[in-house]
Amino acid sequence: MSNPSNKSPLAQVKELHGGKDKLVDKLAGLLESDESKEDLKKRLLGVANSKLLHLHDVASTMKDKFGGKDKLAGAAAEALGRGKDKDYVAKLESFSASRLLDIAQVAQKRAKRNAAKAAAKPAAAK
Repeated sequence: MSNPSNKSPLAQVKELHGGKDKLVDKLAGLLESDESKEDLKKRLLGVANSKLLHLHDVASTMKDKFGGKDKLAGAAAEALGRGKDKDYVAKLESFSASRLLDIAQVAQKRAKRNAAKAAAKPAAAK
């Protein structure tokens, strides 16, 4: 398969999901929303293909890795070292899924980098 980034969003939607209608159906199942599924589908059909692709990536990553938006907010707070701060977790839950995913990924990278530095310091001190 060729690199999908060389293709237009319309071509990517058709190739990866079989069309905009099918992608919207998948998104309606993945996204958590207060509105009915039919209203959500109707609203998503008017959204640009590139945004739909981005929404699908974010929603599927959130569901696969974290299980939901509330768990993603908890994981982001935990990675930032503020997992026990209920007010902070509640504030994070008000953020968009995309923003929460970015926060969690950056915090996890920072934690790994700090752990690697901490492991390297005792070795350098000897």
